[in-house]
Amino acid sequence: MDRKKLDSLVNKIIGIAIDTHKILGSGFTEKIYQEALAYDFLQRRINYEKEKLSKIRYKNQFLGTQKINFLIEGELILELKSVKEIGEVHLAQVLSYLKAANKKSGLILNFAEARLGIKRVAYNF
Repeated sequence: MDRKKLDSLVNKIIGIAIDTHKILGSGFTEKIYQEALAYDFLQRRINYEKEKLSKIRYKNQFLGTQKINFLIEGELILELKSVKEIGEVHLAQVLSYLKAANKKSGLILNFAEARLGIKRVAYNF
């Protein structure tokens, strides 16, 4: 996916998430927001994989899997949070998802904040 299409997709996902946050507000678990977003993605015909498993390898040895909240259109990793604030540990988590899945772009959405917390994460491999 070229940069322009990816930026358009990111903006579309952020818009959907803002609407979700306006309707539900803060205070719910990540799972509730995940289900709401999945519903909206389906309604808008956005291709997604929910709770996508990503295999982790180390020196050609399989170590296990990580579960990604959403993989959108096969390109964008979307991580949902319901925490006081997005911290370095959350950025590191999404970077590890990007590296393991061989993807370049991710979003962290934090629904616990008064205004939806949004952090874009890029990985250059």
